Amino acid sequence: MSAQPPVCDFGWQAAAFSLPATDGKTYSLAELSGEKGLVLMFICNHCPYVVAIADKLAREGAALQKLGFGVAAICANDATEYPADNFENMSIFATKNGFRFPYLHDESQSVAKAYGAECTPEFFGFNGDLTLQYHGRLDASGRSASPEGEPRELYEAMRVVAETGAGPAVQVASIGCSIKWKTA
Repeated sequence: MSAQPPVCDFGWQAAAFSLPATDGKTYSLAELSGEKGLVLMFICNHCPYVVAIADKLAREGAALQKLGFGVAAICANDATEYPADNFENMSIFATKNGFRFPYLHDESQSVAKAYGAECTPEFFGFNGDLTLQYHGRLDASGRSASPEGEPRELYEAMRVVAETGAGPAVQVASIGCSIKWKTA
């Protein structure tokens, strides 16, 4: 099912968490944050919107790290109902796509709920004070990656955040597959 989250709630403070990653470590919000802030991306392994941009995630993640941002991806999908998104497959997906940032497992889904995440992929960009300055999409990609040379919306927004501490007023909400929530 396709979902589209709301646009940026400027100034919202990042919620603390500690999650295991595919590299065998556990990361907290404070450990992930870079000098300029943090970019969190809610993704999963099987969503066609994520699969279409997996190589872009690796490239843009590296570019954002060069700007001084910490970068991490989080998978919160119900891995029992969607085994393609289990921890073992997350490790395979991260390696296959050359992720050089932590890929975290939110098994309890508490972090996704705290952040109000609704779809994959969905991007949250925080400044150095860890207040929300970007909540939107990577770029114009959908079920297919946008052509090279198209605007790099997340990167450009976070470049502005790195320079000014504030995100752009105009942001486009992400669209993708809904997060696969566990049944009560």
